[in-house]
Amino acid sequence: MITDLQKASIWKRAAAGIFDLILLCVLAVGCVWLLTAAVGYDGYSAELEQAYADYETRYGVEFQITQAQYEDLSTEQQEQYTAAYNALISDEHVLYIYNMLMNLTLLTTTFGILLAVLVLEFFVPLWLKNGQTVGKKIFAIALMRTDGVQVNNLQLFARTILGKFTIEIMIPAYILIMIFFNAIGIVGPIVLALIALVQVVCLIATRTNSAIHDLLAGTVAVDLSSQMIFRSTEDMIAYKKKIAAEQAARQVY
Repeated sequence: MITDLQKASIWKRAAAGIFDLILLCVLAVGCVWLLTAAVGYDGYSAELEQAYADYETRYGVEFQITQAQYEDLSTEQQEQYTAAYNALISDEHVLYIYNMLMNLTLLTTTFGILLAVLVLEFFVPLWLKNGQTVGKKIFAIALMRTDGVQVNNLQLFARTILGKFTIEIMIPAYILIMIFFNAIGIVGPIVLALIALVQVVCLIATRTNSAIHDLLAGTVAVDLSSQMIFRSTEDMIAYKKKIAAEQAARQVY
């Protein structure tokens, strides 16, 4: 075992990350589905679809058309479409349902992903030790502090919630939801691009080749088969003193 930093290879980290991402997606989808069922999301969705259908029937239009299809309509048809759309967005009950759907989408997505992230990125590593997720366990990767000491629970929590959940998952997820609901402009894609750029720069330019979540928590992914990880700072200092004393004893004067 070696005390110097033995970084896990980028390929092993990528493989472990992909495996964990698949598990995270499956668990998150299951959690979101359970939450949407609990809050009656499908009922609001069906009610909104019925409201759209009622206005389409009343005005003889179809809302789900492209810009090109709209431009192909006659002047009279465009006026009819505009009248139907204005009536729809002026309907307070329809607006209430729409806002409820958007809010429930944000809430169920947030808490569904949060539950999945906590299980796979916090509680499982607490159980497996050395900050190992299922993917890291399979590919013999561990987490430690940058000074060679075991990662503590506070660091693991910060890495999971502040780094992975908040910055790397939920900010992009919120932006995508806002794009879906046409509630954000060009700012959204710009922020997504900036987050991706910062992530790439961190992976390439830092000494430990760490992602945002590791930099925030002061952790690094290492090769468990060759890296010595100390239980505490005191253990690390005692070990280094012992090695220094042994080297001094072997030295010829």
